[in-house]
Amino acid sequence: MRISFRILVLNTIVAAALSGCATGQYLKTEEVLSPELSGTYTLILHGGRYAADFQNVAILDREGDSFSIGIYAPVFDYKVRSGLPADRAIEEAEKFVRFHYAARSSQWKKILGTDNSLIGYEVRPLYEPLETGYPDILDITYVTRGKKIIARISFKHDLERGILREDEGPLIRKMR
Repeated sequence: MRISFRILVLNTIVAAALSGCATGQYLKTEEVLSPELSGTYTLILHGGRYAADFQNVAILDREGDSFSIGIYAPVFDYKVRSGLPADRAIEEAEKFVRFHYAARSSQWKKILGTDNSLIGYEVRPLYEPLETGYPDILDITYVTRGKKIIARISFKHDLERGILREDEGPLIRKMR
């Protein structure tokens, strides 16, 4: 009886979570080779929790528009800095995503609204393939909830298992 009640509660929670995710609309991103930013930004820094943290991402949310970007993560996983001028936001974002020893460069992407208007920017690290298997290991999605945009940051699906093994160091695919 207790087990079936727990399963019922768990199924209800999962169903509620899945239905909550389905109501928004996914936004697209486009790579930018050399971003030209102006104005002020809110800088969201996700990751950097420990030296081997691979999920270091910076999101620059344009201030003054009708949208705000949030992170789907516990509050201790990210930091928010508001009112940064564009040049300072760029500098801090670049420094942050290159924090990891295996980060070799960064990739900038525009975050576009449903009408293709610019909402902000995403800066992600590109890693040394010898360390991670290939350079771009993160999956970042943006979902609208009215005027709020929720960013979800995770490893690419095929990398979810086994990226960090304490006994062997960072690995993507374990050779057998």
